[in-house]
Parts: sequence; C-alpha cells; structure tokens
Amino acid sequence: MEQTNAIGRRKAAVARVYLSAGKGAITINDRPLEGYFAEETLRYVVRQPLEVTGTLGEFDIKVTVDGGGIKGQAEAIRLGIARALSEKDREAYRSALKAAGLLTRDAREVERKKPGQPGARRRFQFSKR
Repeated sequence: MEQTNAIGRRKAAVARVYLSAGKGAITINDRPLEGYFAEETLRYVVRQPLEVTGTLGEFDIKVTVDGGGIKGQAEAIRLGIARALSEKDREAYRSALKAAGLLTRDAREVERKKPGQPGARRRFQFSKR
C-alpha cells in the first residue's frame, strides 16, 4: 500500500498529512474529522482540496496536527492535503489545486509585541503637557 505524506503550515499550526488509498476516512489526531472540528465551515476547509480534485471518497487521510488555533490548524491541514494530492498524481491534480489557490502557503504571521508599548504597533497615548 503506497502512502504519500506532506506537511502543511499556517500561522503557528503544523500538520503532517499521510494519504493512502481507501474509502475516504479523515482522521485527525486519532479522532474522526467530525469529532475534531465541530464547525461545519472548518470541515469544509479541510475537505476543499478533495472537492476541487473530485477525490472525496478515494483516499484515507491520517493527520497529526499541533500548535495554533482551530482555524490555523484547519488551514494547515488543507495545505497538507493539497500538497499530498499534488505529489500523488501531479498531472491530474496539480493544475486544479493551483487554480483554486490551495497550493500557496499563507505566510502571514502575528507580529511580535515591541517593548515600551502595549501591542505590536499600538502606542501609549501621547500627552503634550
């Protein structure tokens, strides 16, 4: 049984995705997709690459994800699944995934807080007198 793996990252979340032929089961940290993500929008985000390529019931996906919040984790898993599908069959899936923008790593990170001010860019109120 051939297994393809890929890594997806978003904000502070890192997802390791293992893709193998199967019946369409998605397991995240040893829990089913519905048990891990309660919100339907997050489940949709995770399934996006499979819907774009039309392979919703063809692969079993096992994911190990850590770091970040639930939205960042869902988007990291999406990138990992898209990369794994692209690696599995480059000619068939890559163009559709690229056109949908699912192979692009979203590099936006939280800017660090600077010393002497309350936030990354926010300053304390200036008083002239």
